[in-house]
Amino acid sequence: MPLAVTLLSLCQALLVSGNILLIAVSPLIGAQLASSTWSTAPVATQWLGLMCATIPASLITARLGRRRGFVLGNLCGLAGAGLAVLALSLQHFGLFLFSTWLVGIGIGFGQLYRFAAMEAAPPEQRERAIGMVMGGGVLAAFFGPWLARTSHALAETPFLGSFIGLAALYLLALGLLAFIRLPQDTEADRQSSDVPARQLSHIMRQPTFLLAVLSAMVGYGVMNLAMTATPLAMATAGHGFDHVATTIQWHVVAMFLPSFFTGRLTARFGAGTMIVSGCVFLLASLITAQYLSGTTGFFLGLILLGIGWNFTFLPATSLLTTCYQPSEKARTQAANEFLVFTTGAITALLAGPLVSSIGWALLNQWLMPLCLLPIGLLAWRQLALRVRRPQIEES
Repeated sequence: MPLAVTLLSLCQALLVSGNILLIAVSPLIGAQLASSTWSTAPVATQWLGLMCATIPASLITARLGRRRGFVLGNLCGLAGAGLAVLALSLQHFGLFLFSTWLVGIGIGFGQLYRFAAMEAAPPEQRERAIGMVMGGGVLAAFFGPWLARTSHALAETPFLGSFIGLAALYLLALGLLAFIRLPQDTEADRQSSDVPARQLSHIMRQPTFLLAVLSAMVGYGVMNLAMTATPLAMATAGHGFDHVATTIQWHVVAMFLPSFFTGRLTARFGAGTMIVSGCVFLLASLITAQYLSGTTGFFLGLILLGIGWNFTFLPATSLLTTCYQPSEKARTQAANEFLVFTTGAITALLAGPLVSSIGWALLNQWLMPLCLLPIGLLAWRQLALRVRRPQIEES
């Protein structure tokens, strides 16, 4: 495996560690600076920043190169961490919201690490490369909570030390990026780039594109909604914070640990088979969480949920790369990122109101049909390609 893939995996670990730290402290800071009503506003502005970055990040990295784009993203994150330190010193809520928006932009650039890893690896190792990069989240599952616990009281101002720690993560990532050497376009890519690019609407009508994007949206949406709602449901059921923190931590492990072999399974059995298995795991997690009572139900449900996300999101990323030519890469990846992470943002914002209004059990029931959508689309795609209907042929 090329050294660049290993370094990108470490950058991914730092990125996810920062995300976990933010999830742990941002709502508490929101309640401290404003009120409980606005406690999740910093999380919302972080997701808004990520959404705003998805399309520009793909286009900027296409023009400047992956490495320069990643440096720019980490500088945005570093600036956001620095502004957060200033906002906490001044106890200024608006400035803190702006700082988390900047951090979200940095995260948006970091979401492209997985594509860069696939491009840096030989064709026969691309599935393993994306698995290795996403597997960096396993380290983050342990390092992120540790950093949140140890840094929040380092300074006199509560949580100011957390953002000093976050700034350190971005500085470490910038140091790693200095040693990354990503490949230039190959001769085949340059020749392919001379072929006129198709319209984005034409690319997005391909059955393979639709399957890749819908699978990632369902995997991310179901996972994010259930994960965000779980702490609220556990608190309502009388579970303590330690149980909640342990459940979330092992959920994150389950999200990223399978990455080390998901690529090999995808190469062997195909992306479609893996997506179906991911949907089955998502369904199993919802059924488990609803019908198995106590801490065990929440814990096992979120473990299955993490595996389901992994088996839908990673194969979907691999499948997406078969939908475009090099000249179409930036626009196609930008469209995919925008759709997937907009879904993530919407589900994160809906989790609280939904679990409060309809309850945990009914929420799980509503999510179950969504898990079947990629399976239905996969069956339609296979039928469409078999009969070779001209209007929906792959091209």
